[in-house]
Amino acid sequence: MTAVHTYASDVAFSPAVKTIQARKGSREAYARSEQRGWRTEVDDNLAAFLADANSFYFATASADGQPYIQHRGGPKGFLKVLDKQTLAFADYAGNQQFITQGNLSENPKAYIFVMDYAHRRRVKIWGEARVVEDDEALTTSLMPKGYRARPEQVILFKIAAWDTNCPQHIPQKFDASDVAAALAARDARIAELEAEVAALKGEKASLASNES
Repeated sequence: MTAVHTYASDVAFSPAVKTIQARKGSREAYARSEQRGWRTEVDDNLAAFLADANSFYFATASADGQPYIQHRGGPKGFLKVLDKQTLAFADYAGNQQFITQGNLSENPKAYIFVMDYAHRRRVKIWGEARVVEDDEALTTSLMPKGYRARPEQVILFKIAAWDTNCPQHIPQKFDASDVAAALAARDARIAELEAEVAALKGEKASLASNES
């Protein structure tokens, strides 16, 4: 049974966490943030952030609390927003360990961590997840067109709360495809400028020849 929370942030700030916050001096500040409230629905900013994401980490735990984190990747926007509180993605066939699916069969609590290294941003999403098998229409709707992977099932994620982190200590990294596109644009601009310089030199040489 899902616990009833006084604040959305209680999904992360358990009594034990609050006790340590009080001991280390941060409880007062976080108590004020509780009053403002963590977000519990997808807004335009989160939707745009997820639409640009091509990677995230998905955490589950067994019934006795043993944690497990698995990376999920795909084309940008493969983690889709179905409604204000539901995310979903096609779960591709992998190494056949089925740890995530096994965990979710006995403990629905799950967590999504999305990192944007290029812009030094991160989003944390708490909720519950379930595996949907044998729903061809849903699987097809979530499968990125043209992506070379075999969808095995779908994972639906119900949002309980989400929050963002400050960029402190996030190393700035760039996707190889983004770097390649930037270099191609640079090279095209260099070629354009070189052509302009060559044309100007030709005009100068022509003027000099006419004057002589």
